[in-house]
Amino acid sequence: MDEPTQPRETRDPAEEQRDRRITNIFLIVFFAVIVGSGLWLVNAMVEQKAIDDCASTGRRNCAPIDTTTVR
Repeated sequence: MDEPTQPRETRDPAEEQRDRRITNIFLIVFFAVIVGSGLWLVNAMVEQKAIDDCASTGRRNCAPIDTTTVR
Protein backbone atom coordinates (compact mmCIF):
# COMPACT_ATOMS: atom_id res chain seq x y z
CA MET A 1 0.00 0.00 0.00
CA ASP A 2 2.68 2.46 0.90
CA GLU A 3 4.68 3.63 -2.05
CA PRO A 4 8.38 3.98 -1.45
CA THR A 5 9.34 7.58 -1.03
CA GLN A 6 12.21 8.91 -3.00
CA PRO A 7 14.80 10.96 -1.17
CA ARG A 8 14.53 14.69 -1.69
CA GLU A 9 17.26 16.42 -3.55
CA THR A 10 19.50 18.22 -1.18
CA ARG A 11 20.65 21.50 -2.58
CA ASP A 12 23.30 23.73 -1.24
CA PRO A 13 21.75 26.88 0.33
CA ALA A 14 24.31 29.02 -1.47
CA GLU A 15 23.20 27.52 -4.79
CA GLU A 16 19.54 28.23 -3.99
CA GLN A 17 20.41 31.81 -3.07
CA ARG A 18 22.33 32.23 -6.34
CA ASP A 19 19.36 30.89 -8.32
CA ARG A 20 17.01 33.29 -6.52
CA ARG A 21 19.35 36.21 -7.17
CA ILE A 22 19.57 35.38 -10.89
CA THR A 23 15.78 35.09 -11.10
CA ASN A 24 15.30 38.43 -9.33
CA ILE A 25 17.76 40.17 -11.64
CA PHE A 26 16.01 38.70 -14.69
CA LEU A 27 12.61 39.88 -13.41
CA ILE A 28 13.89 43.39 -12.65
CA VAL A 29 15.35 43.71 -16.15
CA PHE A 30 12.17 42.30 -17.70
CA PHE A 31 9.93 44.76 -15.84
CA ALA A 32 12.28 47.67 -16.63
CA VAL A 33 12.03 46.82 -20.34
CA ILE A 34 8.22 46.59 -20.11
CA VAL A 35 7.95 49.94 -18.29
CA GLY A 36 10.39 51.61 -20.69
CA SER A 37 8.50 50.29 -23.70
CA GLY A 38 5.23 51.51 -22.22
CA LEU A 39 6.61 54.99 -21.60
CA TRP A 40 8.00 55.15 -25.14
CA LEU A 41 4.65 54.06 -26.58
CA VAL A 42 2.67 56.61 -24.56
CA ASN A 43 5.09 59.38 -25.60
CA ALA A 44 4.80 58.40 -29.28
CA MET A 45 1.00 58.37 -29.03
CA VAL A 46 0.93 61.82 -27.40
CA GLU A 47 3.18 63.24 -30.13
CA GLN A 48 1.02 61.67 -32.87
CA LYS A 49 -2.16 63.05 -31.27
CA ALA A 50 -0.64 66.54 -31.24
CA ILE A 51 0.23 66.24 -34.93
CA ASP A 52 -3.25 64.87 -35.74
CA ASP A 53 -4.93 67.71 -33.81
CA CYS A 54 -2.80 70.24 -35.66
CA ALA A 55 -3.60 68.70 -39.05
CA SER A 56 -7.31 68.48 -38.28
CA THR A 57 -7.44 72.25 -37.80
CA GLY A 58 -6.25 72.71 -41.37
CA ARG A 59 -2.69 73.79 -40.76
CA ARG A 60 0.04 72.66 -43.12
CA ASN A 61 3.14 73.04 -40.95
CA CYS A 62 2.34 70.49 -38.21
CA ALA A 63 5.17 67.96 -38.34
CA PRO A 64 8.41 69.30 -36.87
CA ILE A 65 11.38 69.14 -39.21
CA ASP A 66 14.85 68.79 -37.69
CA THR A 67 17.18 71.20 -39.48
CA THR A 68 20.32 70.58 -37.46
CA THR A 69 23.35 69.64 -39.51
CA VAL A 70 26.06 67.28 -38.45
CA ARG A 71 29.58 68.47 -39.15
